[in-house]
Amino acid sequence: MKIFRLSPLLLICGLLLNSCSKPKDFEYRDFRNVKVETLGFNQSTLCFELIYYNPNGFALDLRKVDSDVYIDSLFLGKFQLDTLMHINRMSEFSLPAKINLDMKNLLKNSAYLLLKKEVTVQAKGTVKAGRGGIFKTVPFNYEGKHKLSLF
Repeated sequence: MKIFRLSPLLLICGLLLNSCSKPKDFEYRDFRNVKVETLGFNQSTLCFELIYYNPNGFALDLRKVDSDVYIDSLFLGKFQLDTLMHINRMSEFSLPAKINLDMKNLLKNSAYLLLKKEVTVQAKGTVKAGRGGIFKTVPFNYEGKHKLSLF
């Protein structure tokens, strides 16, 4: 009877290849706790929480998010997050969001947006994420339809 033994080098290479697999994209779930932080004629600040799911079998650290946000191709504002955040494997997590709204553009197109029941929300930007202290900047492009219920 032969006993099959893995060489330590082969085992280490297998573990490294498995641990260096490309992470899957986070899955958007919901947004909550919307509030206006500051209100102004030129610029206002809107705060809320984005709920995502990490489908990866490993934890990640999120360091920075920088994005432009659009509603029906109209520029809404910039979303930025510059905080180190630990995200557990295969779990939902809450991402605190703060958007600086371009009020001139928003007010100019408010009648158009009020008449719509559903809008297309787009976010284009970069996210800096990694694990084990090694971070990589990755571009992302989110687009989704959302119901607009003001009344």
